Amino acid sequence: MTDATILVVDDSAAKRYLLVRWLTRAGFTVVEADSGASALDRMASQDIDLIVLDVRLGDMSGFDVAERIKANPRHASRPVIHVSAHAVDLADRTQGLARGADAYLVEPIEPDELIATTRAALRYYRARRRAELLAARLACLAETTLAVNSAATLPQLLDAAVTGAAQIFGTGAVVVAENADGDRLAAVTIEPGTSVRTGSWPGDVVPVPVGVTVDTAPTPEDWPLPVSADEQIAIATVRLRNDRPAVHVAVPSSALLPESIVLTQLAQAVATAVEAQRSYDEEHRIAVTLQRSLLPRRLPKIAGLDLAVRYEPASMQTEVGGDFYEFAMIDGRLLAVIGDVAGHSLHAATVMAELRHAIRAYAVEGHSPGVILERVDELVRTLLPGEFATVCLLTLEPDTGRVRLASAGHLPSLLVTADATRFIEHRAPLLGIHADRPDDLEFDLPSGATLVLYTDGLIERRDVDIDQRMADLAVCAATVDADLDRFCGRLLAELGPSQSSDDLAVVALRRH
Repeated sequence: MTDATILVVDDSAAKRYLLVRWLTRAGFTVVEADSGASALDRMASQDIDLIVLDVRLGDMSGFDVAERIKANPRHASRPVIHVSAHAVDLADRTQGLARGADAYLVEPIEPDELIATTRAALRYYRARRRAELLAARLACLAETTLAVNSAATLPQLLDAAVTGAAQIFGTGAVVVAENADGDRLAAVTIEPGTSVRTGSWPGDVVPVPVGVTVDTAPTPEDWPLPVSADEQIAIATVRLRNDRPAVHVAVPSSALLPESIVLTQLAQAVATAVEAQRSYDEEHRIAVTLQRSLLPRRLPKIAGLDLAVRYEPASMQTEVGGDFYEFAMIDGRLLAVIGDVAGHSLHAATVMAELRHAIRAYAVEGHSPGVILERVDELVRTLLPGEFATVCLLTLEPDTGRVRLASAGHLPSLLVTADATRFIEHRAPLLGIHADRPDDLEFDLPSGATLVLYTDGLIERRDVDIDQRMADLAVCAATVDADLDRFCGRLLAELGPSQSSDDLAVVALRRH
């Protein structure tokens, strides 16, 4: 405890000399003040660990000084030892302790008694400071744990983790983790409140066992932390499973308490969040792969027709959806279908597969578009109660351009000709609702015209009116690229969101 700084406050130079001498011989660093005002100035300008305070001062009482010290949150935990040769009765001692003093010594004071009382007060003070620091760090740890588990991507997770580590320990920090593709990423901050740099981590991969370890690195140049050349850094490493890479959290070792419980808890929280996100990413990729396997693998080659499809699954932060499409030549006619099953889940994708195969089966039997949708609707209501879907289905005769179209609550198709761009409206209830359906809509697709079918993910936005979005689609699609696949890609680029919360599909067919 001899590294403590003690403030001795007494307006008597002789008494101050004795107190300073005794404390200095005991190994403490001692500073002096000869008045209450001077003592308060010292407290404001220096880091004082304990105050030895005379009760009777020239400008104010020691009771007032102690009370003002304790009223300041910055100094509230600093121990105050009253000393007095005159205020020695029970009322004085009681008042001193009641107004903030931690001990009260009556002169004449023995040097050993002063030193023992000082050490006892410092022991309590440092234990209290450590408990307060630990409590503050644990509170910040809880906030950081929430932040890392709320992150949508691994870079965002690392940013939240390293920001939290810097706030917890009041230093710079480094957090390293590996994404699902095997790329090691690191987030670095130099000190609390500064910007975070996130990028690839060139450090060596060192095999570590499953569990939690805390090591010190004598070569901090490998870790970009602002520490002196002779200072070590503490690296907490967590590996949850043998088939998972480790997660590292590094801070200067001087920032830790005697035990590293907060650092290990932080590393475990980050590793758990990384594992949850990694598992979700893997499940999402599996679901998207399954979803794509349920869609047509290639488009048919049809003389006189150009066909193109663009399908984009929802972003990694969203469950897969039920958007689907279909192209098939049946009895000399092109069957073109686009649809969207309600909901976002792997279940929606499997319902989508059932509807697609049912549509193909009924189409092979030679039914018209409207009859196909009637039978699929009956199937949904019988075998898949509670499921709903929108579908636009048409047949096209390539030679004549004759189109027969039926819709089930789907957004209207867009017809683009040399003269105009217009929507093909066919209002009908969606699948899963028992209601009468209108007759099929028949029209001709002129030579050179393009028909565009799409799902709601392309145009629907929470903050924009749907009519405005459909008008934007009409303007964007008014000019059709020579390459129909490029045309579909342009529609997605200009109308689709950067981070889609829904699947989206665009189907285009052009007669020539």
